[in-house]
Amino acid sequence: MYLTLDGVEKKFQSNTNNEVKVLDDISFEVEKGQFVSIVGPSGCGKSTLLYLVSGLEKASKGKIEISGEQVTKPGPDRVVVFQEDGLFPWLNVLDNVTYGLLLKKMPKKEAEAKATEMLKLVHLSNYADSYPHQLSGGMKHRVAIARALVMDPDILLMDEPFAALDEQTRMALHNELLEIWRKTKVTVLFVTHNIREAVLLSQKIIVMATRPGKIKATYHVQTTQDGYTPDSVTLDLEQKILATLEEEMEKVLKEELGDDYNFKKSDIHRDTNGDMGSGI
Repeated sequence: MYLTLDGVEKKFQSNTNNEVKVLDDISFEVEKGQFVSIVGPSGCGKSTLLYLVSGLEKASKGKIEISGEQVTKPGPDRVVVFQEDGLFPWLNVLDNVTYGLLLKKMPKKEAEAKATEMLKLVHLSNYADSYPHQLSGGMKHRVAIARALVMDPDILLMDEPFAALDEQTRMALHNELLEIWRKTKVTVLFVTHNIREAVLLSQKIIVMATRPGKIKATYHVQTTQDGYTPDSVTLDLEQKILATLEEEMEKVLKEELGDDYNFKKSDIHRDTNGDMGSGI
């Protein structure tokens, strides 16, 4: 197995000097080239988990390994794409994408040629000389993805990269990201709150429980040979994940509201195992 997490735990010091356990006994595996999404309630440690894999944070307990080598620090094999695009406003698109390559002492002409090819992949060749303020939100995120991929990472770690975008732009970027993933064969670990986004993009979905963050369920997305996921499969999986998350939200609300708790579950769910004519 390519990426392995075994019994990973993470604790932080609180303002009162007490230890707070954020993640507890996280264990899962990711195959090379696989697209895996992580969903869960706010505060369940999804982003922290991503930073542990990146090496930006260290686990308090357990092991994270890539191809059998333990992760102890950041490395060029892993690149993070954050929710904010993080582009340098004083640099144009081409210079933003070449920035990391130049830090690695790559000759400028070689770096620009590589960045130009990557901009073609995200369909931004005509905007190489533009500055971030001249781009739409979706275009900025495509530049951020190009800047990450130009470094040739083995693992792309994405922390809710499309959360601030409108639905139409988000859907367009889903198609862009899937096209890029299929072409580059990069391994993707993708954090999102959006259940449909996870189902549409992923091969595997990890659903987390909260306080402390644990893995509650794992779902595999079944596709046809050409990679298409039937609508019936998509809807069924969305409902299963939503039901799992509703249980977690109910637990959180009970803890926070106590006797004032009154959580009405959605009544729009349907039993997808039933036939279309039942009840008529």
